[in-house]
Amino acid sequence: PENSPLVFVLHGYTSNSNNIMNYSRMNSIAEEKGFAVCYPQGTNNEMTGMPHWNANIKPMSSVPDSDFLTQLAKLLQDQYKLSKENTFVSGMSNGGFMSYTLACEQSGTFKAIASVTGSMTPETYNSCNPIHSTSVMQIHGDADTVVPYFGNWRSRSIPSVMEYWEEYNNCQTSNISSVPDNNSDGNGGLFYLYDECIAEVQAQLYLMTNMGHEWPRLSNDNDINAADVIWNFFQQYDINGRINE
Repeated sequence: PENSPLVFVLHGYTSNSNNIMNYSRMNSIAEEKGFAVCYPQGTNNEMTGMPHWNANIKPMSSVPDSDFLTQLAKLLQDQYKLSKENTFVSGMSNGGFMSYTLACEQSGTFKAIASVTGSMTPETYNSCNPIHSTSVMQIHGDADTVVPYFGNWRSRSIPSVMEYWEEYNNCQTSNISSVPDNNSDGNGGLFYLYDECIAEVQAQLYLMTNMGHEWPRLSNDNDINAADVIWNFFQQYDINGRINE
């Protein structure tokens, strides 16, 4: 429908738009809830020949993906009469890194972001300068060895990323609760909520026990469906109130 929200879902490094469309399962939620979803395709990295997003990955990439994704969002808003106020971005791994880059550089276009197994590159972290408060969600496994929870030379630790957005958004309260062990394997996880922030934004972190570098789905013996929790997060910011109930 006209004025519907728009959600971007960005693939990871070496992957592609078809893959993340299939394993994210975001299409079924979009059909049910009435929003548009877009799966852009990253360009091949000149050094490796692999599809990627340039989340300030210096000096490995010079592709202007921040501008490209912003212009694509505006094109889709105009062409399909989608909501300019309710445009969101999520991504897996390198796509999660890119989501944070857009939060830092293009918060005038993307209202909230969700990163699955991504983080902030040191370059994005050090240069981050949003034009206004932005809601962020992080979904991460404590057994992720590709993008470790406590970071490495190419990624900031997840605690430092959450602390950045907690402070930037001037959040006044934080709460930790348990994620139910839905598949009865003894894992579950922890849910961190940073709330009472300026401009009614939030920061959220799902830290999943014994989960590796993956997009969690109940059908894959995970304890959450990433697509469900991402949309539940985004729909809080639908200013039209059409979807909120």
